[in-house]
Amino acid sequence: MADKGRAPDATRRSERSRRAIYDAALALVAEIGYPKTTIEGIAARAGVGKQTIYRWWPSKADVLLEAFMDLARQANEAMGAEADSEIPDTGDLEADLKLVLRATVDELNDPVFEAPYRALTAEGMVNPEIAARFVGQLLEPQLQLYVRRLDAARAAGQVRPEVDPRIALELFTAPLTVRWLLRTQPLGHDYADRLVEYALGGIAPR
Repeated sequence: MADKGRAPDATRRSERSRRAIYDAALALVAEIGYPKTTIEGIAARAGVGKQTIYRWWPSKADVLLEAFMDLARQANEAMGAEADSEIPDTGDLEADLKLVLRATVDELNDPVFEAPYRALTAEGMVNPEIAARFVGQLLEPQLQLYVRRLDAARAAGQVRPEVDPRIALELFTAPLTVRWLLRTQPLGHDYADRLVEYALGGIAPR
């Protein structure tokens, strides 16, 4: 029989509150935008006191960053992948890069990811601390996956020996980001494929 005198599990209660706060922050940013989202609004949506939020995070940007990191982690788990999963190496560099870049396009076009991603990108322009954490904790680890895949391709003779993988990866990731961020043109799989083709045409052995 359960011990009726047992104290409530504060850890479980805190985790439920944390999850509710994540969900509230992501939902509000999608519904009303980042500028109108407030700590008070997040607290009301999550059903917690605003002091609960301030006890864990110093600002709404910190709440959103952590919520977005958690969202990315859940997406990886849903695909049966770990956060540090590698880019496939089938021996066909072009096919492998197209596969990953297409998945990136799908993620950027997904409203669940798009709203918080845009909000954090904009906040990072004026908040160096958030920018550093966003890049260091989320973006750079993802870019290092490209570095390792290009390193393997270089070792296999598919990329010129003098090519710097950290610079080379920006030949296809940077244009994709700019088109998405500025909405200059539609973002689709055909565009992702063309970026890979153009980039590899410039770094393939001569």
